[in-house]
Amino acid sequence: MVALSDQIVDRRADIRQGDRRARAAKVRVVLILLFFLSVLLGLGWGAAGDTDVIGALLARFGIGEASLRDLTIVWDIRMPRVLTAALVGASLAVAGAVMQGLFRNPLADPGLVGVSAGAGLGAVMAIVLGGLLPVAAYTVVGGYLIPVAAFLGGWVSTLVLYRVATQGGRTSVATMLLAGIALGAVTGAVTGLLVYKADDNQLRDLTFWSMGSVAGATWAKLLAAGPLIALALVTAPLLARALDTLALGEAVAHQMGVDTQRMKRIAILSVAGSVGASVAITGGIGFVGIVVPHLLRLLQGPEHRMLLPNAALLGAVVLLLADMVSRVAVSPAELPIGIVTAMMGGPFFLWILLKNRHLLDM
Repeated sequence: MVALSDQIVDRRADIRQGDRRARAAKVRVVLILLFFLSVLLGLGWGAAGDTDVIGALLARFGIGEASLRDLTIVWDIRMPRVLTAALVGASLAVAGAVMQGLFRNPLADPGLVGVSAGAGLGAVMAIVLGGLLPVAAYTVVGGYLIPVAAFLGGWVSTLVLYRVATQGGRTSVATMLLAGIALGAVTGAVTGLLVYKADDNQLRDLTFWSMGSVAGATWAKLLAAGPLIALALVTAPLLARALDTLALGEAVAHQMGVDTQRMKRIAILSVAGSVGASVAITGGIGFVGIVVPHLLRLLQGPEHRMLLPNAALLGAVVLLLADMVSRVAVSPAELPIGIVTAMMGGPFFLWILLKNRHLLDM
């Protein structure tokens, strides 16, 4: 009887898992359609008015003709912006899903590994202290001083945090969480001192950078940050099985043959690379890493093999739509995209927090 009961339970579990995978496959089809629709809308949406997007896209590949105006607008202005928004949205969403799986907490986000705090400090230092660089050094770096400083700041802070949380070859996620809070406080204090020293022009630059924007996207920036983001997006699905096993507990995962220490290292460095590159070219954009993975868990379940690819698609769609809102909300001016994501994600995050209050009980 016991064996029969176990077989029935296993059979029901398999049916539930099959239902979730079928639902996730349907969600993926919808997200793919929404992604391509969002890309086309992003390419056709802007202050320049009507643009023959399809004609410009085909003309680039020698099919038909398009005006020089349409080619310039679509390929030189809007295409880098749209691709940047899609890549950054996918990066933040996947990083959030990985961090939530690693910490086994739906309230976790990429900021827990110190990337955002370090990148913010690096950007502030570049804006406030960049004028102190020798002329030769500034000439070499040119307009990439802020992105480079932000990326290096994110990586350095992540490596420091990882070193603090690692002892005897083992990385403690609890120690990393607490150390991340302390690191955020320290970088916030240093950032505050630099902001206090900044002049009016620097304060304006700091304000717009901290709110996030894809308006300054170029092919050069995209080609610099894109490979790191793409590498992280390819690496993340390889962690899916380990993250699913980790949900049962680290000891159980280790007994099932998962190299938890190696998985933690890959996850943290992957998140640091992709989020650091994203923050470097767009500034601070919040809530995507929390909202997107949690919404997908509600729709299709927690299995990471299906969650991570769908998170990349939904993250890209969310940021593409947010960018379109930012273009028209205060037209002819442009609203920073970080404000749009905060307005959309803030209420949803509050709902998640209230729904998961038991996770915060001590």
